[in-house]
Amino acid sequence: MLTEAGCRARRAQLWKSVPSAVEWLLIADPRHVLYLTNFWIHPNTFSSGERCWLLLEREGKATLLGDNFSLRSRAADPFIDDEVMVQWYDHQHSVINRDHALLKAAEQIADRLYGRNGVVEAEWLAVGAFELLGLDHEQHSVKREAKDLHKPGAVDLGTTLRALRRQKHPDEVAVLKECMRAGEAGMKRLREIVRPGISEFEIFCEVQKAATEAAGRPATIYGDFRAASALQPKVGGLPTNHKLENGEMFTLDYSVVLEGYRSDFTNCLTVGKPNAEQQRLFDLVSAAQRNGETVLKAGTRASAVFNAVNQPILEAGLADKFAHHAGHGIGLAHPEAPILVPQGDDVLVAGDVVTLEPGLYVEGIGGIRIEHNYLITETGYERLSQHEISLT
Repeated sequence: MLTEAGCRARRAQLWKSVPSAVEWLLIADPRHVLYLTNFWIHPNTFSSGERCWLLLEREGKATLLGDNFSLRSRAADPFIDDEVMVQWYDHQHSVINRDHALLKAAEQIADRLYGRNGVVEAEWLAVGAFELLGLDHEQHSVKREAKDLHKPGAVDLGTTLRALRRQKHPDEVAVLKECMRAGEAGMKRLREIVRPGISEFEIFCEVQKAATEAAGRPATIYGDFRAASALQPKVGGLPTNHKLENGEMFTLDYSVVLEGYRSDFTNCLTVGKPNAEQQRLFDLVSAAQRNGETVLKAGTRASAVFNAVNQPILEAGLADKFAHHAGHGIGLAHPEAPILVPQGDDVLVAGDVVTLEPGLYVEGIGGIRIEHNYLITETGYERLSQHEISLT
């Protein structure tokens, strides 16, 4: 899980990123509340989908706002100084609109914010909160013109936080590595069970069990659990009841989510012995991934990484069969910046965690995609995922 030192360091970075005149910040995106405090509501609890808000004050105080069930559904102890809890349900009386309970919590801190310069995460904050706190909705609305963001004192808090999220702190990397180890266990289980006659859904269940057991706690599992064929080379999405047939290529491109962070890596196995054309596709995507690795380091443009990955595929005359990005950032979201695309403006920074995932989808042969995860450093990278990539 995230550490107190990491949460406090991220809050300090956030304060350095906003004008010195700003005295308070109201954070509403649940991912950002987690990022700054270690508070999150586990998706496997009955309060899944609910949220709390975070008030940060310049002098260092962090206060969580929410209803009694949301605050008590915490998956771990948050690193905060105070909480404002409104009773929503007491097992004796009918409940009110739960969003209104959250507004009532905000109402309790409104007086101490009046007259002070503050910024809210407008994209996630309800209009009712603007009215309650006496804020000028036009100045904080996400609909404001882009030029307004450059006015003195203007702060796009959501975008500021997303930019900070790119440079992962050690406690974030530690959680990501736990996600990787769990994901690797699922990949290992896939190798043990792939055979003609097993269904995509059966594979999903077995992979989910192996990954969750390796994590040692409830986890969220999602991704592509699909078999491609010569007639249908590009498929993706949740598993079906389709039973694997000899000669197909099964792609497992999936994520294990722990404490809001995730892995995202891929391998493709042939059902039965690979033929020469399937092996050729595998050799090409492997060369593409290796070539991409040669340019992974801080300061490299995302477009340059894409071009490096694409080069072996381009030389083989199959560029039109590589129909997606060469990789992307991961962390609290999927995908997130940087996106490795030919016309991207992103530049890699130390602390980015990115994927490299070349793929080829050729009618008459099948579809293949492979993927590893990397922590970007000033001089290169650390590969975080250690699963075996091969066709069998």
